[in-house]
Amino acid sequence: MKFIVSSSALLKHLQIISGALNTAANNNSLAILNNFFFEVDQKELTISASDLEITMTTSLSVEANESGSIAIPARFLLDTLKTFPEQPLTFTIDDDTFGVEISSDYGKYRLAGYDGNEFPKAPVIEKPSSIEISGEILSKAIHKTLFATGEDELRLVMSGVYCSFSPHEFAFVATDGHKLVRYTRTDTRTENYASFIIPKKPLNILKNILETENDVKIEYNESNAHFSFGSIHLICRLIDGKYPNYEAVIPAESPNKLTVDRQAFLGSIKRVAIFSNKTTHQVRLKVAGSELSISAEDLDFANEANERLTCSYEGEDIEIGFNSRFILDMLNNIESQDVVIEMSSPKRAGILVPGDSAENKAEDVLMLVMPVMVLNHQLPSPQESEV
Repeated sequence: MKFIVSSSALLKHLQIISGALNTAANNNSLAILNNFFFEVDQKELTISASDLEITMTTSLSVEANESGSIAIPARFLLDTLKTFPEQPLTFTIDDDTFGVEISSDYGKYRLAGYDGNEFPKAPVIEKPSSIEISGEILSKAIHKTLFATGEDELRLVMSGVYCSFSPHEFAFVATDGHKLVRYTRTDTRTENYASFIIPKKPLNILKNILETENDVKIEYNESNAHFSFGSIHLICRLIDGKYPNYEAVIPAESPNKLTVDRQAFLGSIKRVAIFSNKTTHQVRLKVAGSELSISAEDLDFANEANERLTCSYEGEDIEIGFNSRFILDMLNNIESQDVVIEMSSPKRAGILVPGDSAENKAEDVLMLVMPVMVLNHQLPSPQESEV
């Protein structure tokens, strides 16, 4: 088998699907998964990468007079292609030994390939339901929620993002038990109700490669989801399990509402958090009238910081503590000029929402964060301090 392909085009396509490779190659249960699978048919080259949980494919045009397949070591090929300027490369495959010869303007290079028939086939999604969604909306939903997913392997459903479709709205939800994000759109709907939990890895891949100007087709059943746009296809296994009833932990009423400039608040939290305890990362917010006091301390090292901001506030004076890392993540994922923090008591969850009138009335973002202990207050019970 022989084909000619552009070096830069090939590298671009390989880099896109390389996210599906297992970065710890030695942990692959099948050695063949350390390879890209090349298949040439009718002057079209289809390339696949897989870790069994995720399979990605892409295709591009090549010059070829025959069909065939080969598995080529992924890292070896990527490292080689990165050294070439744009030029045509000729791949010649020995169908008996699976040897691969690459010819360039500079010379020839040989490496050992493997039988393409050993590469696992991509799963077929039987009786799928489907929806088309704007690449821009999907990209935004992933960016807004992915940071809130958990890392606990014993609570696998929380390690992914819960996605639900209905005739009324589309929703992405993520939580790790201490923070929660709900992103909804009323301009993306389906005729039927559907929900599933997408693992973190395929979402990280999609976040980096989504083409926001194109629509994404999502096909899904109870066990797998298939995302396709342009020449890119990503099939992933879904997380099996029941997602927590997140609506139950969102306070129905939060009488204390703080409105503050988001950038000013973000800057204060960044500075003050440097002086916080390195275990709890706690910052304290104390609101009285139109003044917001932000403070942190680390008694073990005699570190302390305090800043004040002007704010708009409705409610009773309150002092509440939050993990600064959670607050920073949330503020970095809110785009409005002002942010509103809704609170009810030092022991109950705080809610962050954009403060400005949303440019897109179809979009709604809600971020919830559980408090941490504040001096002169008792530590919230596990039921209260966790989503």
